[in-house]
Amino acid sequence: MKAYTKPAGYRFTILGILLLIIGSGCSLTRGIKKNQTLVRKITIKGIDEEFEEAALNYVDKEQQPNNKLNLQFYYWFSNHGKRNIGEAPAILDSALVEYSRFQMEKFIQNRGYLKAKITDTVIIKKQRAELVFNAHEGPMFHIRKFEDSIPDKNIKNLYLANRNKMSHIQPGGRFDTDSLAHDRDELYLLMKRNGYFDFYRQYVNFNYDSTFNSSVVDIKMTIDNPAGKTQHPVYKINNTLITISASNGKTTGKADTIQVDSQFRFVDFSHRFTPRVVTDYTFQKKGQIFDIDKQTLTTTRLSELNVFRNVPNPTYEKLPDSSNRLNTKIDIIPLKHFSDRVEGEFLFANGRYGYNIGNTFTDRNLFKQAAILQVKLNWSILFDNGSNTSNNNGIQNQEFRAGVNLIYPRIISPFDFPLLGKFGVPHTTFSTNYSLFYQKGLVTRQSFINSITYDFYETGRKLHTITPIDIEFSKGSIDPAAQAELLANNRYAYVYLIGRTVFTTGSQYTFQYNAIELNSYANFVYFRGGLDVGGNFLSLLSNTLNTPRDSAGQRKFLGYTFSQYTKAEIDLRIYKTLGGEKQFIFRINPGIGVPYGNSNALIFEKNFYAGGANDMRAWLPRTLGPGNFNRGTYYGNDDTSRNRLKYLDQFGEIKIVANAEYRYKLADDFFGAKLKGAVFMDAGNVWRLGKKPESPNGEFRFDNLLQSTAIGIGTGLRFDLSFFVFRLDAAFKFKDPQFTGSDQWVLFKHSDELFRTGSFKTAYEKANGESYNFMQLNFGIGLPF
Repeated sequence: MKAYTKPAGYRFTILGILLLIIGSGCSLTRGIKKNQTLVRKITIKGIDEEFEEAALNYVDKEQQPNNKLNLQFYYWFSNHGKRNIGEAPAILDSALVEYSRFQMEKFIQNRGYLKAKITDTVIIKKQRAELVFNAHEGPMFHIRKFEDSIPDKNIKNLYLANRNKMSHIQPGGRFDTDSLAHDRDELYLLMKRNGYFDFYRQYVNFNYDSTFNSSVVDIKMTIDNPAGKTQHPVYKINNTLITISASNGKTTGKADTIQVDSQFRFVDFSHRFTPRVVTDYTFQKKGQIFDIDKQTLTTTRLSELNVFRNVPNPTYEKLPDSSNRLNTKIDIIPLKHFSDRVEGEFLFANGRYGYNIGNTFTDRNLFKQAAILQVKLNWSILFDNGSNTSNNNGIQNQEFRAGVNLIYPRIISPFDFPLLGKFGVPHTTFSTNYSLFYQKGLVTRQSFINSITYDFYETGRKLHTITPIDIEFSKGSIDPAAQAELLANNRYAYVYLIGRTVFTTGSQYTFQYNAIELNSYANFVYFRGGLDVGGNFLSLLSNTLNTPRDSAGQRKFLGYTFSQYTKAEIDLRIYKTLGGEKQFIFRINPGIGVPYGNSNALIFEKNFYAGGANDMRAWLPRTLGPGNFNRGTYYGNDDTSRNRLKYLDQFGEIKIVANAEYRYKLADDFFGAKLKGAVFMDAGNVWRLGKKPESPNGEFRFDNLLQSTAIGIGTGLRFDLSFFVFRLDAAFKFKDPQFTGSDQWVLFKHSDELFRTGSFKTAYEKANGESYNFMQLNFGIGLPF
């Protein structure tokens, strides 16, 4: 026996806390009439445990208990049903209860309990109803014998060659009508993959006899021939007509018409495409037998080009002769030529706040070859209105990024590559990016990156991304007064970090697995691993040419020192479904960067930083670590250096971050969006690779790993509009590694100062020149991972 009730309690979310206060006295039955009853519970008895949860789905949706939060939204916002917000109350309806009983009984019978009977009882207390379904399953029926009747010998041979790997009907197994339906569908697809264009599911019939006393069933499968024929015809592909309409879907006016070859005729009313855009990804070629998988593959790949709005499946027309050939028609509507998208993210914490605004302009069909041109602009700015900030206007730092990407839907190289489109559209990306980081009174850093990248699918789940050439140039200009002060206070390491001018070339490789599942609620593992190697070619070249060295003994090339390093990073996630739209995700994200050869330190842009909306969410970006590093202790009375280097001195060559997040649905309709919640924990930090005088206690050590790991906890809301998700997270520092011993457990030790100032916050502000904030609010678009 199991009782099923939809999630009715409040969750620990920002909104949930508010609703507990506001809605604590609300009655769930307040919105229904005196002669009505609210369904609040469903109990199912006597059903095989394997089918209990599935059986609940056969209760009519209007008789399923309401989620309390959905119901409250309906009462508050729906104005007696005039607006569709929340969930209307589930009012008891005896006709729907009987319909649910019948459907559930049929479901159990189809699972092999052919004699099963289900009765229902309704228990009513104070206008609240419990529906009780009692099952009397009887014996389970098994398959005693299976035989087939297939007069077409070609189909019989094809079926027998594939039966063992596709059939769910096996003698001795449980009789299940779902297995019959499965085998019928598998047979249909098998025929459609092997040229049988005219084959229909209706040709496959199952007859079964269950009149035996021993609870067994005999099954006979028949595959009929078409009326008046002795066998099914096999069809081959003939000519293909491709028609591209204008963006409004019209096919009027003059079109660009090209006879490409003996198979393809290309008609373009938009005047925007070359034939190759479509013919490259039309997988059914002339003379091949019809294959429904190639039909679907053609539709899928043309859709993935992101230049067409409507790509229906190709249609076919039989030639009027007896040659069993098919002419193909592909009709496509293109997307608008240009588009523009704005994205943003906002962070807030106790006087420190920032935002990140981006704009992407897209030309979807450059050179008439479905090449996509993207121009990306991004501006991020961090404000700090603390009492001891170095900038009177409150701006701590700014970063501007601009990039141009030209993306071709094929591999472009001096070598001849086959079309790698079986599992996904391959791409060649030519990229140019510029970034400008500016911190007033300290530094201006500029970076130029140019690269060529190839990505292609090995299978539908395995994506390879290779950047054979990546040329980077970065230059730092330190404010003269700031440089003099930093050197006077022995901060040479930071002058070297942010003031270096470096030139390097490198290569990158990334492997990604299971990205196709990221928007699903399945159980799966996602993996993304990347390797970045730089400077080796320049090292070989400079050593061969014996180029000059700088004062530190590092080789120069074209007048600049170059960086030599290896950097690797992994993103591993385990997704576990908990039923419905509930999901648990665990993520581990380690990384390491190692300078060597011509470098004794990573360049500024290659280091790891912790904190932010997608990482350690209880900390602002660049404000965590490294290790047990404590800025207040390290800088002491040197307020100038501490303030100048804020957000720049907490970095590392090693990063380990782990996240655990539970996601669930709160409401189906909240002002047009699904309202979802999340509870999460983040743990991790960045560390230095070895002891560094500028980062005391910041080095990575296995025996100090737990002591130097930060922990944050939090809760959030997600407003899911299908095409994108708005996210609001509130994260709290739980364990802060800048302190020692039990003082690290800040949320336990100082919970009384969560929203007020006491002795702990006063002492921290005296030592660090800024107040300690327990909570960090993050607002953004998209999920954190």
